[in-house]
Amino acid sequence: MRPSTLLSLLLLPILGGCDGPALVATAGVNVASLTLVGRSVPDILVSGVTGRDCSIVRLDRGMSYCAARVPAPSPPPYCTRSRGSVDCWVTRPGTIPMVQGVVDGPASLTPAQEADRTARWPGF
Repeated sequence: MRPSTLLSLLLLPILGGCDGPALVATAGVNVASLTLVGRSVPDILVSGVTGRDCSIVRLDRGMSYCAARVPAPSPPPYCTRSRGSVDCWVTRPGTIPMVQGVVDGPASLTPAQEADRTARWPGF
């Protein structure tokens, strides 16, 4: 998204509030939104359009305005028992017979977990 487009989206909510009471009400809504949700009203609009987590609070913390997309988690290591310890590998060792792992848990995300991980913010 170009910076000029982003700036116009951020300034859009205050355009209607050129008089004093409307400007105070807009500021009050933004302060309440920042307190309750952690995002101002323009941040919520930009987050909905881009599908990423965008917030002016991130800028205040010295981070980028929008959070980067989270990469898929790497598969867990494969660990087996050894004499007096546990050995772990990135991939399953090719031994015959197969050595049973210390913990046989899921090696990847379920389809529902992957859909939740890649969902747009706030669920659009």
